[in-house]
Amino acid sequence: MPSFVYILLGSNQGNALENLKTAANKLELALGQIVHQSSFYQTAAWGNTQQAPFINQVLLIQTKTNATTCLQINLSVETSMGRTRLEKWEPRIIDIDILYFNDEIIDLPNLIVPHPHMANRRFTLIPLVEIAPNFIHPVLGLKSTELLKACQDILEVEKISIN
Repeated sequence: MPSFVYILLGSNQGNALENLKTAANKLELALGQIVHQSSFYQTAAWGNTQQAPFINQVLLIQTKTNATTCLQINLSVETSMGRTRLEKWEPRIIDIDILYFNDEIIDLPNLIVPHPHMANRRFTLIPLVEIAPNFIHPVLGLKSTELLKACQDILEVEKISIN
């Protein structure tokens, strides 16, 4: 039986837009069909704000893998694209986060789903609301639109047009 995973992509190094497109293509080959994807959004950096803005996008992927295999594929795609992890909230060529895996609640040492910080980040919620406004957070019991309305984050998130 197929599973559905919501994934957040982010990049603020090199050609960030192309990095997201490359990551989406790699994920579709390794993980499964992209069923829906949000627009691209330019967002102010979160955490370490002394860096270039990010481009973000949310994907909905239908997959035959489980959540831990999905995580391994995400990490493999990040590594293949040159991602290194030296410090928290550093600039990155690509960041791939699992937001939801079906409506499962997962609490493992290396994987927490739903993503533990998503309800506090407009750069995640705005593209999520675009493609899944009525998806209900399995822990908080709120729709994506309700999470966004309650979010206290004030960092700028702007939809960008692609020619």
